[in-house]
Amino acid sequence: MLQNFLNAKPLFYDTIDYTRMPKVYERIKEQLPSLKIIHIIGTNGKGTTGRFLASALYALGFSVGHYTSPHILKFNERIWLNGNDIDDEALEQAHTKLQNILNKKESQALSYFEYTTLLAMLVFVECDYVVMEAGLGGEHDATAVFAKVLTLVTPIAIDHEAFLGETISEIATTKLNAVDKKAILAKQGFLEVYDVAETLAKDKHLLIDRVDDAITLKDRELIVKISKDLALPLYLQENLKLAIAGLKSLELEYRREHFLNSRLFGRITTLRDNIIIDVGHNALAATSLLHSLEGKKYVLIYNSYKDKDYKKILSILKPIIKRVEIITIESQRGVLVEKLQTTLNELKVQWSIYKRVEPTQEYLVFGSFSVVEAFLKEFHG
Repeated sequence: MLQNFLNAKPLFYDTIDYTRMPKVYERIKEQLPSLKIIHIIGTNGKGTTGRFLASALYALGFSVGHYTSPHILKFNERIWLNGNDIDDEALEQAHTKLQNILNKKESQALSYFEYTTLLAMLVFVECDYVVMEAGLGGEHDATAVFAKVLTLVTPIAIDHEAFLGETISEIATTKLNAVDKKAILAKQGFLEVYDVAETLAKDKHLLIDRVDDAITLKDRELIVKISKDLALPLYLQENLKLAIAGLKSLELEYRREHFLNSRLFGRITTLRDNIIIDVGHNALAATSLLHSLEGKKYVLIYNSYKDKDYKKILSILKPIIKRVEIITIESQRGVLVEKLQTTLNELKVQWSIYKRVEPTQEYLVFGSFSVVEAFLKEFHG
């Protein structure tokens, strides 16, 4: 059974063997489908950009797969096929097929993400297009082994420094090294990203465009209309713009209605009139939230991974925080509650332990997929 098999693999690693996935792929690539892959890399916004693009491609009449991660409640969320999360039966069939392709040593050695990346490719065997979201990386990511027809680059910021690099330039280089032939850059918050892109484009003979150069006035007018239809905050409008630039690069015509079923759950999602949930977990995500929600105060239901700069994140969100309620998460990466409490005291932010939501309060649930997962499990009972 797939779930038992995956449960035996750790979700997170202190060190990663970057040679493993390329070696396995090289051996088995003839047994995998050759697909038109649009690769999504960057720090924030990969999931929503990918879903905007995949939904539009599906609405245009193509068979489309979207591979995204992590999931909130159920693994099936990671593999979207033609408008729906994959069902358990199809997953088991792909798992059986992959077990027959891999030898026992490979099957055991592959990480959770490496294995599920190959699994998704088998699910997508008959797709016209596959929108494939990178995990935390770029050139060394499991998704980077496949040939791509296009790469879309969402905003790049400081995150996962232990694996990607300490500076924006180092992180951008690691991520952009995943580009095969051509890429489109979303609007970037750090000028260094553009510098790295220009250098790589020259050195590796790549075609790397900026999103604003790919979008016309007519596109901008349609983006405004679609954003109103979907009630998109500013940062999601930027992700929509990047997805539309991707369609134009593929020389595909789009219309307003092609995006009407493209919102991805968990990204500034209104769960109830007084509850907003967002799976963001870093400073860039916090800044986007602040710009989208400023003018109101929220009870922040929060927790953090210990490798995140939670003091900076909370400092960014402080203008919209009424108080913080700390929710328990089930993760080895979780920060010690005492450290989080100390940080909140230093920031002079009132806090308590989360118990329940009150109908008279406005809530923002934020901090990671694990935070949203923990909240939804308690909220829905």
